[in-house]
Amino acid sequence: MKAVKFIATIHRFESKGEKTGWTYIEIPVDIAQQLKPGNKKSFRVKGKLDDFKIDGIALIPMGGGVFIMALNADLRKGIGKRKGAMMKVQLSADEKGFVFNKDFIDCLADEPTANLFFESLTGSHQKYFSKWIDAAKTEPTKVKRITMAVNALAKKVGYPEMIRAAKK
Repeated sequence: MKAVKFIATIHRFESKGEKTGWTYIEIPVDIAQQLKPGNKKSFRVKGKLDDFKIDGIALIPMGGGVFIMALNADLRKGIGKRKGAMMKVQLSADEKGFVFNKDFIDCLADEPTANLFFESLTGSHQKYFSKWIDAAKTEPTKVKRITMAVNALAKKVGYPEMIRAAKK
């Protein structure tokens, strides 16, 4: 799959339901169609935002063939830009599937109650745990997060509830 290149402006939703406050770029209809012809559902891309490499980033359908790419704090930090800035975008469809954190999955295998609850969650909710663990910058933090996740799952606590409880 050949990469598509374009210039995008960084936007922010002031008021958009659950997306309120999101920073994002818009992927125009013609470019989305080049990436994944005929597709109307969310899909993942890889490439570059300016010189910052990305992979496994979801494009979210907004209707009428337009997609957006949410720019979380890590992406904004990586590109060093905010709302209103322009950037070079180079994207191609990312066909590789999501890979869960191996250490996390191994620990879950040792905790049947946690594993059973984890298996009952939707795919996106399962991925929240793994992505959060993978985002740890040090090995001790990664170990702490795996422990927190397995303990929460053993108590049948989902990711958002676990994070809220940890902030208290």
